[in-house]
Amino acid sequence: MERRSFLTTAATVGAALAASGTSASAAEPTKQAKLKFSCQEWIIPGKTLEDKVAFMKEHDIVGFEPGGKDLDKRVAQYKNAFKGSDIQTSAICAGFDGVLISDKPHVRKRAMESMKSILNAAGELGSTGLIIVPAFNGQTELSEVGGRYILIDLLGELGEHAVKAGSRILLEPLNRGEAWFLRQLSDAAAICEEVNNPGICMMGDFYHMGIEEPCEYSAFMSCRKYLHHVHLASRPNRKQPSYDPNDDFRPGFKALKEIGYQDYCSFECGIEGKGEVELPKAMDMLRKQWAEA
Repeated sequence: MERRSFLTTAATVGAALAASGTSASAAEPTKQAKLKFSCQEWIIPGKTLEDKVAFMKEHDIVGFEPGGKDLDKRVAQYKNAFKGSDIQTSAICAGFDGVLISDKPHVRKRAMESMKSILNAAGELGSTGLIIVPAFNGQTELSEVGGRYILIDLLGELGEHAVKAGSRILLEPLNRGEAWFLRQLSDAAAICEEVNNPGICMMGDFYHMGIEEPCEYSAFMSCRKYLHHVHLASRPNRKQPSYDPNDDFRPGFKALKEIGYQDYCSFECGIEGKGEVELPKAMDMLRKQWAEA
């Protein structure tokens, strides 16, 4: 079945189940879901941090997603820039050294030390968590079984550190073109379940989900306990939402509303055109689809 038709059918089935009182979410009360926009630092229009913050305030972007590289050196700068506003640090996007499931122990150790340092800064900023990818294609010679075994072991230690720092690790499933390991949200949720630590959670990315998930509604529903961040991008080109006028976020949004999602939806995408024009346009489209979901 053509994918977009499948998603439409899945959303219809989900609505029917909800109406009959047999949906997964019907049995338990949830908070009112929120659509809180965030944006990665490099995407926000403006030459300086002050310019970027001014744009965010003007357009009701309340989450700021920086990279993790040398984050400890920028904590005071970000705190001062956001003071007196509604803007907060959402997730921290990677920026660590090493590879968590490398076949080389010294590379794994470097990753652990780097991640712990970023988690400390993330906690100071009140961030929802540090986004990590266990390994990209070509970064490890471990098998999937071996990689998973090592990942589970290391996440226990990372989770404890994250809790003490006041933040969390966010596992990010990618598409097969970027990573062979961890490609679906349900798999990330299973890892979170096995580690069983509040410092180990996960996120979803609409671009990667558009490649790997047969149904975005079901994917989000499968990880409802552990989902704490979402990335936004058009499918299949990874440009700003609204770049493809046929792009439909409503099946995924429907699930986020049903689970009472409280965290950020953050732009991680290329911008075709001028950001100061295209980002507000994308936000308008997403707000409309959120209301319709």
